[in-house]
Amino acid sequence: MPLTMNREVFITCAVTGSGSTQDRSPHVPRSPEQIANSAIDAARAGAAIVHCHVRDPETGTPRRDVALYREVTERIRDADIDVVLNLTAGMGGDLTLGGTESPLPPVAGTDMVGATERVAHIRECLPEICTLDCGTMNFAEADYVMTNTPGMLRAMGGMMTEMGVKPEIEAFDTGHLWFAKELVKEGVLAPDALVQLCMGVPWGAPDDLNTFMAMVNNVPDDWNWSAFSLGRNQMAYVAAAVLAGGNVRVGLEDNLWLGKGQLATNAQLVERAVTIVENMGARVIGPAEVRERLNLTKRAPVSA
Repeated sequence: MPLTMNREVFITCAVTGSGSTQDRSPHVPRSPEQIANSAIDAARAGAAIVHCHVRDPETGTPRRDVALYREVTERIRDADIDVVLNLTAGMGGDLTLGGTESPLPPVAGTDMVGATERVAHIRECLPEICTLDCGTMNFAEADYVMTNTPGMLRAMGGMMTEMGVKPEIEAFDTGHLWFAKELVKEGVLAPDALVQLCMGVPWGAPDDLNTFMAMVNNVPDDWNWSAFSLGRNQMAYVAAAVLAGGNVRVGLEDNLWLGKGQLATNAQLVERAVTIVENMGARVIGPAEVRERLNLTKRAPVSA
C-alpha cells in the first residue's frame, strides 16, 4: 500500500495514564489541579486533544472517582485556552489472578465493575471523546489481564454513542480493529470511527514498522486514526504516523523522557512533536478544526 502523508495533523497529549510512573518523575501529575494544569500547558504547546486519567492525589495510584474526573474537567473547561477533552473509560476491567496453581479467586489489584459504572464519569463530565479499549489482553504484569469482553464493549460503546461522546477505539492488536469494524457494522458505533493504534504495549502489537503498517492497513479509509509507541520510540512514531497518513499522540502516559537523563514535561513532549510534524512539511491543527473533522460537540459537565 503506498503511503499518503498526512499534512493536517492533530496532536493528542496523554497527560498522566494509570501506570506506576508516579514515583519515577516529579512531572507526572497526581492531583486534579496538577493534571488539569499539565493538560492546559500541553494545549498551549500545541496539543489539540488532551487524554486524561485521574489518580489518588496523595499516592498517585489510579482511581475511578467521578468527583476527581469532574474537577479535572471543570478546570480544563474553565481555562483560557481551548482544547478537546478525551477522558479514559478503560478503568474497571482489571483482573489480577492468583498464582499459576491457584488462579481463582482473583487477588488484590482486581477492579471489575459493570458497564454503567465504567462510564459513570463520562455521563457526568460529557467530554468530546472517551476511550474504548477494544479487546482483552495480557497486559505487562505476569497475571494481570485487561478484560473487555464483546458484551461489555457492545454495552459501553452503545452508551457512549447514546451520550453523544465519540469513542476513541484503543487498538492494541489487529483483532481489536476486527472487532471495532464489527461494532460499526452492528450500529453500536458510528461509521466515522476514531482509532488510536497503541504500539509496543506488552503484550499487544510490537512497534516494528511491519506490524505498524499491518495495523494501518486494517483501518478503514473513512476512519480517522492516530498512533503512538512507548518510551524511546515515542518521537519516532510521531514521524511514522504522519508519514503513514495518521495523527500523533505523545505524553507522560507513554514516555517520561525528553532525552538521555532528561525527564520531560507534557508541554515539552508536545513541543518536540510539533517541531517534528512541522519539519516534515505538515501543519498542526487546533481544537476547532479537530471538532469539525471528527464531528465533535463541546459541552459543559452535567449540572451538579
